[in-house]
Amino acid sequence: MTHELLTIGRISVDIYPNDIGVDLEDVTSFGKYLGGSPSNVAVAAARHGRRTGIITRTGDDAFGNYLHRELHKFNVDDSFVSPVTEYPTAVTFCAIKPPEDFPLYFYGRFPTAPDLQIKAEDLDLDAIRDAGIFWSTVTGLCQEPSRNAHIKAHEARPRTGLKEGQFTILDLDYRPMFWASEEEARGEVAKVLPHVTVAIGNDKECAVAVGEGTPDEQADRLLAAGVEIAVVKLGPEGVMAKTRTERVVSAPVPVETLNGLGAGDSFGGAFCHGLLSGWTLSEVLDYANASGAIVASRLSCADAMPTPDEVISLLAARGRPVPGAARTASTLAEGAVR
Repeated sequence: MTHELLTIGRISVDIYPNDIGVDLEDVTSFGKYLGGSPSNVAVAAARHGRRTGIITRTGDDAFGNYLHRELHKFNVDDSFVSPVTEYPTAVTFCAIKPPEDFPLYFYGRFPTAPDLQIKAEDLDLDAIRDAGIFWSTVTGLCQEPSRNAHIKAHEARPRTGLKEGQFTILDLDYRPMFWASEEEARGEVAKVLPHVTVAIGNDKECAVAVGEGTPDEQADRLLAAGVEIAVVKLGPEGVMAKTRTERVVSAPVPVETLNGLGAGDSFGGAFCHGLLSGWTLSEVLDYANASGAIVASRLSCADAMPTPDEVISLLAARGRPVPGAARTASTLAEGAVR
């Protein structure tokens, strides 16, 4: 199986409250979901019909069994997901206090977690090389042996060796609790950035990767490092994508926010789908933006990932262009003339 998207890194059980708008100590009941950013991205892309898989590790326990079951449910290949006997599957709690307060509480990640036990010698480098898109995160670089595994994976997939239509994406996902300092993280990012064709992050994450500055300055630094598409999230102003010849901004897609935690992962999976579809950068960005908005309006992350029909409906309802519509209209017009 050649994956259209292969991700590597974090997986966990997300424990989300059914009680909205209260602190965690006041929650009386919870729901259980698959979580972890690279896992959610794989699920999101699978919802858009892509062949996806993830390289990760769980504990050898009931929660690990649950995560395998959920990956199967979402049509994500779990061939590269195996148990680690020494550590329990990680669990993440959160409180949901919309519109902007969603604190996370990580359990089973300190001093380490199963998904940080991925080893370089266990990687299927052919699968990594052959994937349409290989997606990793900065969090996977925070400690050994995961750090070395990520570096070896990227080295096996040099930017100069990619075929047309292949992309290597680094999610700049910086979480300070996993690092000794921002400087340490910046040093590790510098080791993999030469192999990356697309980098995605918000202002803070870009600052950790390439230094403080305006979104355009940060994007330009990423491009100077060899990245072909730099995506900088602008918060309430939307999201910008920049190449050496193009600058595109997608305005926010308004929704009523319920839980903003999975929006970035939904954005990522949809972004991958758009790249693989060969859409223009503007179309990719709008589609991904709308996908993220949909998940922000829902409670969970993986289970909330939208289908293409849902994304297209939202774009149409907000008066935004639908990817491919202009080309389809042009093709139909040409056919009518003939």
